[in-house]
Amino acid sequence: MIFIEDKQMVIPGDILADDEYHSGRGTFKEDSKICSSLVGLVAVRDKKISVIPLQSKYIPKRGDVVIGEITDIRFSMWNLDINSPYSGILPASDVFGKEKRELNKTFNVGDVLFLRVVDVDEVKKVKLGLKGRGLGKFRNGILIYITPTKVPRLIGKKGSMINMIKDETKCEVVVGQNGVVWVKGDPSMERVAEKVINMIEEQAHTSGLTDRVRNMLYELLGKEKPDIEQKEETDEEEENGEDLIQ
Repeated sequence: MIFIEDKQMVIPGDILADDEYHSGRGTFKEDSKICSSLVGLVAVRDKKISVIPLQSKYIPKRGDVVIGEITDIRFSMWNLDINSPYSGILPASDVFGKEKRELNKTFNVGDVLFLRVVDVDEVKKVKLGLKGRGLGKFRNGILIYITPTKVPRLIGKKGSMINMIKDETKCEVVVGQNGVVWVKGDPSMERVAEKVINMIEEQAHTSGLTDRVRNMLYELLGKEKPDIEQKEETDEEEENGEDLIQ
């Protein structure tokens, strides 16, 4: 038996279901009952129950692509803020190989980079790298910070949500799995994209979000809404954005 509804907000200790269901992340079992271990929204998929945290910090894992800002330069590495309790390091050897160069002539404090997590050791030391398509330094643009768990909602099914923002604002938009979003375009369009992205974060747990995002874009851009009725996407379609983050 299940005692809650999909997308219902719960707090630690709330009883979600009995042991006919499987315990997913954000839950624990006690006396044959599945309970919530955090504040978040219930996600029911088949017979598995999970709780998605409303707010969470990014926990790095190998293979993630992230956006980081350089905060310090040391003898053989750059230190970066990656929107996490753990800072990242980019070794000079990853950029220069065996050559010796002055680090601050390549990347300086305040520079924003698109990187891949190469390794995370047992003490959460995060090694970053720049080898891969599209990785490197961003120039100009703005940064927007969202809760990392809401990144798939921002991406949308096969990139539907993020591509709609790109198409309507004509901005470049890059999303890191650490919840940092880089936007570059006409300054007025950057502000439009920022407002829409912030709205998506605030309403990520609600259904029908795609239509509201479309309507908000048309309103901010002064465009007429199309006469044809748009088919509303299912929650599952809207939420599945993991496949677009390579």
